[in-house]
Amino acid sequence: MEQKIHQGRNVKRFREMLGIKQEALAFDLGNDWNQKKISMLEQKDVIEDNLLKQISGALRIPVEAFQNFDEEQAINIISNTFNDHSNGYNYYPNFNINPVDKWIEALEEIKRLNLELLKSKEEQIKILEKLVSNK
Repeated sequence: MEQKIHQGRNVKRFREMLGIKQEALAFDLGNDWNQKKISMLEQKDVIEDNLLKQISGALRIPVEAFQNFDEEQAINIISNTFNDHSNGYNYYPNFNINPVDKWIEALEEIKRLNLELLKSKEEQIKILEKLVSNK
């Protein structure tokens, strides 16, 4: 049984991933469009090619993404590779880092930088005093 790709749902997914509201997409598509029309569009299994091109331009996503994206296949790929450590990625982050320690480290670094800045300013003042006394 062949799974059919739902182009309207794909438009909705990509629009939501981009954080774009239906009203904003309607505005980008022109005066003939409104939020309700976008909602109805996102329910369509198949969207006309010329309309997909317009949506593609508005969302800056290739037409092929709307035509070919299959959520089930994507989920299968992700679930089959998530625990595969052959790629070298660490999917299990270390949460043992104490944020207070990091905060103290940052404060120490700020303190060190401030001391360097003060030292630099003192050197500049000495140079200026020398220039003034020589005139």
